[in-house]
Amino acid sequence: MEDYMLPCMNKTIFGVDCMGCGTQRAFHLLLQGEFVEAFKMFPAIYTLILFTVVLFLHFIDKKRNYLKLISLLAIVNGILMIINYFYKINFN
Repeated sequence: MEDYMLPCMNKTIFGVDCMGCGTQRAFHLLLQGEFVEAFKMFPAIYTLILFTVVLFLHFIDKKRNYLKLISLLAIVNGILMIINYFYKINFN
């Protein structure tokens, strides 16, 4: 399965990980049931999945307003991705 994953263009061109590096591998680990390893690979994977579900609900369920929740999850995801990025740069 890992042979079919898309390469990170930022890492390919510049040789540096991007903030989303590890997302595909973390999702693959989730599908295999490796929940802790998925978190270690990309800590924002769980909030990213929750964000995707809420965004999907926003487009399907027009009766409720999900914009505040979407905004909150986007901010949380952004913060987690930035923290993870700087952690990878400094400690790996």
